[in-house]
Amino acid sequence: MISPNEGAESRSPTPYLTDTVARVFNEMGWLQTALSLEHRPEQSSMAKAVSLSMQEDQPLVFEAGTGVGKSLAYLVPGVIHSIDSKRPCIVSSNTIALQEQIERNDLPICRTLFRKVPELEKYAEFRSVILVGKGNYLCPTRLANAIANKTELFPNDEIDELKRIADWSQNTKSGLRQEMNPIPNYDVWEMVNAEGSACNRKNCNPNTCYYQKARAEMRKAQVVIVNHSLLFALLSAGGLAPNAKGILLPEDFLIIDEAHTTAEVATEHFGARISSYGLDRQLKSLFNPKRKSGVVRKWAHPKQLQAIVDAQEASQEFFGYIAATRLSQRPIARISEPDWCEPTIVSPLKAVVQVMDGILSKIEDGAMHDELKDQRNRVHSYYAGIRRFIDLAEEDHVHWIERSGRRNQIVTLRTAPIEIAPYLREELFGEDRSVVLTSATLSIAQDLVPFQLKVGAEGKTAHRVESPFDYEANTRIYVASDIPAPTPEEAKLAIETLIDYIKFCVDRVAGGTLVLFTNYSDLRKAGDALESHFLDSGRAFFAQGQGLNRSELSAGLRNSGNGVLFGTDSFWTGVDVPGPALSQVILTRLPFDVPTHPIAEAKSERIKEQGGNPFAEMTLPEALIKFRQGIGRLIRKKDDQGIITILDSRVLQKSYGRQFLQSLPKSKFIRMNQSDREDRFRDIDESISPTLRRIPPRQ
Repeated sequence: MISPNEGAESRSPTPYLTDTVARVFNEMGWLQTALSLEHRPEQSSMAKAVSLSMQEDQPLVFEAGTGVGKSLAYLVPGVIHSIDSKRPCIVSSNTIALQEQIERNDLPICRTLFRKVPELEKYAEFRSVILVGKGNYLCPTRLANAIANKTELFPNDEIDELKRIADWSQNTKSGLRQEMNPIPNYDVWEMVNAEGSACNRKNCNPNTCYYQKARAEMRKAQVVIVNHSLLFALLSAGGLAPNAKGILLPEDFLIIDEAHTTAEVATEHFGARISSYGLDRQLKSLFNPKRKSGVVRKWAHPKQLQAIVDAQEASQEFFGYIAATRLSQRPIARISEPDWCEPTIVSPLKAVVQVMDGILSKIEDGAMHDELKDQRNRVHSYYAGIRRFIDLAEEDHVHWIERSGRRNQIVTLRTAPIEIAPYLREELFGEDRSVVLTSATLSIAQDLVPFQLKVGAEGKTAHRVESPFDYEANTRIYVASDIPAPTPEEAKLAIETLIDYIKFCVDRVAGGTLVLFTNYSDLRKAGDALESHFLDSGRAFFAQGQGLNRSELSAGLRNSGNGVLFGTDSFWTGVDVPGPALSQVILTRLPFDVPTHPIAEAKSERIKEQGGNPFAEMTLPEALIKFRQGIGRLIRKKDDQGIITILDSRVLQKSYGRQFLQSLPKSKFIRMNQSDREDRFRDIDESISPTLRRIPPRQ
């Protein structure tokens, strides 16, 4: 948990914030005159709304279309407000790419602006940090403990890894595990990282402890950059100390960019996740009977060690029974009936907690006592969490179990809130404080109310501005009218027609193409059918699931110039490939999620109980947001040009299709079918970039 700033000052209003921000973003304002950046009325509107939200400590929902320049619109007022009010500005993003853009590109622009304008010079020396979780940092205190007790803690094959970490610690400046190559062994790193109560200001020297140094830098920073996962993990873990006013830090204010993912990420973190793998690792970190090692081996007597071994065996039997009876036919199963299993694991875990209490009573205060206390608390968390799950104690949560891992041997107990809005309403909007939520895709048919209801921000100030990009001139949109619906009866013909269309559309465009799928099955079938064709045509081919991660695949498309990238779920959002390297986006299907996951099932049931329509109120709105995200991958800067191709005839045939067509960035689109598509693609006029006009002669 992030600790409160010691001696944090009370709020200090900045009454001139809105006036200062207006002078930056107005036409012929400082952004234009000092940096020669173009004036964007939409950016100016957003910056003024953000500054008013900060000045009045009120929430704001703001949809800013692609190209508005929203990062500067919230960072400039954020830095000014932070320095004037002596309050930290928290900026949260969903992707690493945006975090890096903010730190490497946008904040340096802010600093340059402040240095060039005398009236803003006092803001130029602001500080910023990217905050990562405690478990990423090496703790010298825990490392010293591990070295001192290495024979009890580690088997021989892991002592060499401990030595490698110790050697690395002599030279590292940040202490971040990501710096090590190769990444350290997980079991060893668990015993030396800063996670847990042993790494604290009492035990650790802030001049030498990497996490304590990072925390000290954070307390000095005006801008603290986090990701959504860390933000909501910290909030769900309890937030600040009682009565402390703020979200993560005392008196802070928050900006959530890429806010369209807020509800989904928060739902993940406001529930519980208890895995057989995690519990087994926790118990074996106390004592591993095969390796004769563990954190309590030095202090525990044989009966206490046997209690830990008994709990390990009980855990294997408990999760094995669940796997055999509930997950033998499917990887996910919802749990809703009481007395669904015998609580055979509860008593053995309680016994381990008692063992740890007994050991702790014999150890003096200090780093080792803190270490063992932390281990005790972790076991107690497993005990309490499993007990609550068995009892289905969280009435407003959905409960389910799932199988995962390379050999599907890991069983995980999961819970999540059916509705996240009450939790976010309390954590983010419960007091007068500035929380800005922004994204290019928040509204449904230009209406922001559905999003506000989803995240608990109903009744709060909400605005939207359109993208300043000229979609009318720079895009062409094609819709195939003759692709069979993806029904079981027509599945074979549907995928064959889909593959034929993808080949046709890619061949007609000289630049790069991103093909977005809604499932891996279609992606694999299309990739198997078309990969050799693309390679023979001199085009690089990239596909999700072939060993490269998302960043590597995006970089491959960006660098190839005329490549083809096949991607599924995660590629519908966050991919940024400007210029001709991405000249066409093909949407193979409308991105409807099948409501079979327990969370979706529970939400659907709740909507029905309230007399609503789950498709209209949940499935369709989520698909519309994802649809807008997908087509938003095409135009990333002012002079980009390209084609959007939709290979799902339901947008023309179904009543809900009209809402998808209304979500397109321009009203005019071109229908095509297999008989006239050649001529339709030839309709691309001469104003479109030559990279779009690779149309071979008719065969």
